[in-house]
Amino acid sequence: MWLPLCSTSRTACRRSYAAALLKCPRHWGNANASVFSHSAGPAARTSKALLFRKHGDPSHVVQLEDVELPPIGPTDVLVKMLAAPINPSDINMIQGTYAILPDLPAVGGNEGVAQIVEVGGQVTSLKAGDWVIPKDAGLGTWRTVAVLAEDDVISLPNDIPLLSAATLGVNPCTAFRMLSDFEDLKPGDSVIQNAANSGVGQAVIQIAAARGISTINVVRDRPEFTQLSDRLKAMGGTHVIKEEVLRRPEMKELFKICPKPKLALNGVGGNSATELLRHLQYGGSMVTYGGMAKKPVTVPVSALIFKDVKVRGFWVTQWKRDHSSDGKAFRAMLDELCLLVQQGQLTAPACTEVGLQDYSEALDTAMQPFTSAKQVLIM
Repeated sequence: MWLPLCSTSRTACRRSYAAALLKCPRHWGNANASVFSHSAGPAARTSKALLFRKHGDPSHVVQLEDVELPPIGPTDVLVKMLAAPINPSDINMIQGTYAILPDLPAVGGNEGVAQIVEVGGQVTSLKAGDWVIPKDAGLGTWRTVAVLAEDDVISLPNDIPLLSAATLGVNPCTAFRMLSDFEDLKPGDSVIQNAANSGVGQAVIQIAAARGISTINVVRDRPEFTQLSDRLKAMGGTHVIKEEVLRRPEMKELFKICPKPKLALNGVGGNSATELLRHLQYGGSMVTYGGMAKKPVTVPVSALIFKDVKVRGFWVTQWKRDHSSDGKAFRAMLDELCLLVQQGQLTAPACTEVGLQDYSEALDTAMQPFTSAKQVLIM
């Protein structure tokens, strides 16, 4: 997803192009239509991409630019991006604070859904019309068209809602793995989580509900708390409480009707994480997947000695890389998530659809506190 020039292998060179994009016709519904602009001849293969040439404030460093499309190789696919969300990790990558950073200049965005337009002669697993999402971070999804390796993407059914497909690869996968890999949760068990209104939090609520697992959902106080609480309960949340309630006697009353949680999911850090630990049952686990408070996790000695709690971390990008050799685990997870979507048990988080040309407003909104809807770029 970075600009040429490149003298290394084809795969490395392809991934170092600053987006495989082109000026596409307006009528993308015609699967047989050429995706190339004929007005300037066959060499005119460019399209729009949100590029950043240095790290910094996204509102200052991200620009909408035309970039060149590399040729389609025998194991490549040409895709039309349909929709791509703006996630906190995308913002952190642009700021230069994320765990992995691309070579610059780079195209923003790590998640999204695309439709296959054309496949190389040796491609066997995909065909024109298929919907695909990236297998890993770093492909650069904030662009209209891309040439990608067949192995860089994985297919989804194209009968699920567009926004569900666009937001499936990060937050629901994170929620799925944390609910599956750290404690043996059974129907009737409970999980406690902060950041319950985040994309991960909403996915946790729905996947847990589908498995018969109760959730205690912690959110920061806000003027519209009642509306938020009602919305989280409507999607399957068992209990919704404010952060300050974690230290109040009300928790003892709550645990008279709900078992103490085996699992705590921490996306905030700081005091919020410490309070989650206090309510774990003996031998339970707290899994940290985010740090919105930008404060360290403090673990009381008593929690380790007298409750034998386990403190773990999770990063879905690393999980995907650890399971990339055969892809079966990722495929099985996506199939299960898509089935939940098709059954109406897993919906996309609240989203605001924004045209690519309005990216500046979308970036600004995505960085505001208490943002209630995920910004999704529609190409």
